[in-house]
Amino acid sequence: MTDRDGAYMLNFFASQPSLNYGWLRRDKPWMSAPDSPEALATREGMKDVMRFWLDLGCDGFRVDMADYLVKNDDESRSATSAVWRDVREMLDREYPEAALVSEWSAPRLAINRAGFHMDFYLDHWHNGYNTLLRDYETEGGDHSYFRKDGGGDIRRFLRDYLPKYLETRDRGYISMITCNHDTPRPARTLSPDELKLAYAFLLTMPGVPFLYYGDEIGMRYLDVPTKEGGYQRTGSRTPMQWDAGKNMGFSEAAEEQLYLPYDHSPDAPCVAEQEADPSSLLSVTKSLTALRRRYEDLQADAEFAVIRAEADPPFVYRRGGLLLALNPSSKAVSWRSELLKGRHTAYSIHEARVAGDGLTMGPQSFAVLEAGGAVSR
Repeated sequence: MTDRDGAYMLNFFASQPSLNYGWLRRDKPWMSAPDSPEALATREGMKDVMRFWLDLGCDGFRVDMADYLVKNDDESRSATSAVWRDVREMLDREYPEAALVSEWSAPRLAINRAGFHMDFYLDHWHNGYNTLLRDYETEGGDHSYFRKDGGGDIRRFLRDYLPKYLETRDRGYISMITCNHDTPRPARTLSPDELKLAYAFLLTMPGVPFLYYGDEIGMRYLDVPTKEGGYQRTGSRTPMQWDAGKNMGFSEAAEEQLYLPYDHSPDAPCVAEQEADPSSLLSVTKSLTALRRRYEDLQADAEFAVIRAEADPPFVYRRGGLLLALNPSSKAVSWRSELLKGRHTAYSIHEARVAGDGLTMGPQSFAVLEAGGAVSR
């Protein structure tokens, strides 16, 4: 046995040691099994770290790269999932109110196999979520569903989303996101009116939605130099823009001391300006979160069903006893159905009217259609 030189296996950066959760496939004598004493000790040590924060009042954990614990794992991440199930058992027993959110974007594995309460629906190449907001990475233009002239098709989203939803809805939640620290901000390509409809959809779907800081005011993706391994992601990590004051209200420090620059554009969005405007993106986002709180049928567990999904709008879906309709296009649309009889518009973005069995929607509009049986609070 030779003396060690102080080096360790790392995860991506030298400041991130790779902890020993074991190797599923082992071809070296020093590789530990996932159930070896040393791997189990790592697991128990991490549980103690979680207990420390939970005892201080933390509500739960968002787990970055949750599918990479046990090395040389199989495609179904069976060994890593076993670790997370063990962690979940501890939480259920000792901290039953704690939430566990995975950055995995594979709900069948993260929720059904590994036991996470929630799994992020991430912006992966041509998955359903990608088609909604960021379908601009191939030739032929931007066909994102919420681009008013993009010609997007909601069925592309549904083909990916529906099987995942149906297989996991009784065990956990698929979490829609506006953005995260790895993803270009949606305002990179979408206007405030387009964002209003996108957020209306994300905040009225099943599961637990996540609103990334600054997206509620339409903060832009900035083309800035990489910082500490951020690369192209750095532009989504810039300071929050509170007001028109120094450093846009983020800090009183000298500008050159800021970790990243803020948006210097004359029309850079900020909270103070939008709070005073009832039609602003911030005001609409607040009204949508209030709507979700008001109606139990818009919350995480209420049933979701597709009513109308064609190449052309409107897209109509049901949450519990509510009907919801989306027209992201630049043209007015109409739809007739017996399901509309007796309903009225409880909430709308831009024009949406029900008359008898007909629905008329103006360009870039969204509507919640209520009947007598809807549950609100």
